[in-house]
Parts: sequence; C-alpha cells; structure tokens
Amino acid sequence: MTQTAQNYADALYDLARDEGLDEQLLRELTGVDGLFRENPDYFSLLSASNIRKPEQLAALDEAFSGRVHTYLLSFLKLLCERHHIRELPNCARRYRGRYNEDHGILEVQAITAIPLSESLRDRLISRVSGLTGKQVELQNRIDPGVLGGIRLEYEGKALDGTVRQRLDGLKKTLSDTVL
Repeated sequence: MTQTAQNYADALYDLARDEGLDEQLLRELTGVDGLFRENPDYFSLLSASNIRKPEQLAALDEAFSGRVHTYLLSFLKLLCERHHIRELPNCARRYRGRYNEDHGILEVQAITAIPLSESLRDRLISRVSGLTGKQVELQNRIDPGVLGGIRLEYEGKALDGTVRQRLDGLKKTLSDTVL
C-alpha cells in the first residue's frame, strides 16, 4: 500500500470517527470500491487526461450525489482532482483496517476444499474469538487444492491444518531421512 493511500484513508477515517460516521462511511466506501471493481472503465474515465476535470467531477456527482455522505463524495473528488483515484481500493483497505482495529474486529480467512457448514463456521468464530479476544468476521474461500482440513489466515499469520500441509510435511520428513 502506498503512503498516499494511507494518508488519504487516515484523513477520511479520522474525520469520520470524530463525527461518529465511521461505520456509515465504511459501508459506503466499501460499496463504492465494489462498484469501481465491477466497472474498471470508470477508473479510466476519472483518470483520463483527455477529459477535463470539471467533467470528471460532474460524473462523480451524477453517480454518487445523494447516495453517499458528502464527506465521501468530497473524498472521491479530491482523489480525482489530485490524480489519485486509482488509489481508492488501497484507501478502502486502509480505512477498513483502521475501523477494525478501533472496534476490535479481526478478519479471518478460512480456506477449505468445500464450503464450511454453519455449525463449523460458528465453532471456528467462537474459538478464534476466544483465543484473540476480538470479534471475528470469517470469510470462507474455497480451494480444491486444500484436499481437506482448514487453513486460517489473519493479521499476516497462517494456521495450516490442511491435508495438503500434512502431506507436504510427510514428504519432507521422508526425503530428509532418505538423504
């Protein structure tokens, strides 16, 4: 993540937190980021050098005025005016990180071969929450290469209890003993 994205996201988050709007702006920023991801040509429109800034800003007004808080709309316009609109995904990630930190939320990715059952999902959330003392938001990513078991990833850490990891460990042990 660039320093530029961190600076802009931190400024927006600090303002939103001070005004009691941090949760609302998180929802709206996440939605706007999703729309931009689904429509990458919008980034091109807002950063094209052959389109005048007033027209780009008018496009933002047309798309978001009355749909997002004025702070967020002003933030988008500022990014556009200063040629940093492509930093929006990084800004959204940084904003979410700050929000999660302030609210004791831990985002956890559970990688499995098949979707988690509701009961296993609930048990995982309860267990990780008990270990960390944080509110857990669990996302399940399916990876057939896992074969079985679960790999948990959070805060740059990985807890790997997958069959693939166990097989790789066994393979290494066998190759070390043969050599």
